[in-house]
Amino acid sequence: MGKLVRASTPLFFRSKLLCSSLSYLFLSLFFAFYTSLSPTTKCHFRSSPLDPLHSPLFSYPQSYGQHKHPIPSTHSSCNSPVFFSVGFADYSFVLDEVRRVIGNSSRDSKGLRYLRGNENGGTFGMNYTMKKRLSYYDYRDGGIEIPCGFLKKFPISDYDRIAMESCNGVVVVSAIFGNHDKIRQPRNLGFNTLDDVCFYMFVDEVTIKQLYFHNLLSRKTKENRIGAWRIVQVSSEELYENPAMNGVIPKYLVHRLFPNSKYSIWIDAKMQLAVDPLLLLHSLVIVEGADMAISKHPLYVHTMEEAMATARWKKWWDVDSLRIQIETYCEHGLQPWSSKKHPYTSDVPDSAIILRKHGLGNNLFSCLLFNELGAFNPRDQLAFAFVRDKMNPKMKLNMFDVEVFEHVASEYRHNIKQRGSHVTQSVKTKRASPSLLANGAIRTKCDKYLAELWNE
Repeated sequence: MGKLVRASTPLFFRSKLLCSSLSYLFLSLFFAFYTSLSPTTKCHFRSSPLDPLHSPLFSYPQSYGQHKHPIPSTHSSCNSPVFFSVGFADYSFVLDEVRRVIGNSSRDSKGLRYLRGNENGGTFGMNYTMKKRLSYYDYRDGGIEIPCGFLKKFPISDYDRIAMESCNGVVVVSAIFGNHDKIRQPRNLGFNTLDDVCFYMFVDEVTIKQLYFHNLLSRKTKENRIGAWRIVQVSSEELYENPAMNGVIPKYLVHRLFPNSKYSIWIDAKMQLAVDPLLLLHSLVIVEGADMAISKHPLYVHTMEEAMATARWKKWWDVDSLRIQIETYCEHGLQPWSSKKHPYTSDVPDSAIILRKHGLGNNLFSCLLFNELGAFNPRDQLAFAFVRDKMNPKMKLNMFDVEVFEHVASEYRHNIKQRGSHVTQSVKTKRASPSLLANGAIRTKCDKYLAELWNE
């Protein structure tokens, strides 16, 4: 180290530099030694005073109530820890590596061909029959056009659309429709991350009124920005009646909203990102060679479990339609999860955070899943395994442990009622009405699924 310091440098500064270098070396060795002894203590390691972190991005007014306590994590350790960065050298390496991969991906990218409609009329996405939707699942010959929404224009300003098309690398996307969440700033961003990552938050009219109400936005400026997030207003009246379905558009059609981006991270508005997005993408997608990375569900492994929980906890009001959806999937080959499905480790994800490489595998999956949500309901976990198992070519999926999920983001409860906000009346739950046999037993199209699930 001493050779790097000129002889004319004052002794005080030479000592300070040497101490700083030794401190960095000590910290690096400490973390390496610590993780080798106890690899399951934490899920990620990026806790060093030498990390090049960005300064706080935004200061919220007290009236907005953004700083409420997150839901406590239930896991303090990891069975399969993911190691991120320890210091500046690792962050710089990841930054350079992501830039290199993005540069190379533009040379060999193969895109889908999309079905187009009348962009000025009709519906945003069409509700196709099951037979018609299945006809698009095999894309190995690449000769068909895939329906993927956008049969009419996504109702945003041309100013925002041009900016979105200029995002050429990594984009982080979220959405708030119906004013059910708060805007939360990402934490622990590397110093150069905002130069390489675009942050976009889509909101509807109800939500943006509250942002004006709390003086978070000004009506005088053309570009709306809150901290890292660029705010894009969507005219939701021109899309779907259900705000949840409108939120599905940026969640699953991000590759179409940002046609020149190479990687993306979707994060539900109830989540606050706690790890730099470049580190996340590098560790969970690029290093793994994955098309998509998503957390396993903390409780459920089988689609039927998620369907029953959706009905029981009234996550979707029409229980009869849930039964029809699952029976339709069973009729067309849905199987419970088993070791036969490896390398897939579960049939149910926690889709609050989705990391993607924009390419054939991810884009095909996203389009097919979006079509299922349009046909049934916006509960994406119900259609996840059916689409994944049925599509060709297969995508490479990294389903990481829920412990990792809890350590890379903080989860908050949805805000249901706020001062001055519009609260949508809840729809009364419609119960299921299964067909009964003469002896009172229930026979469904999922009998084979259930028999395998129960090993009968």
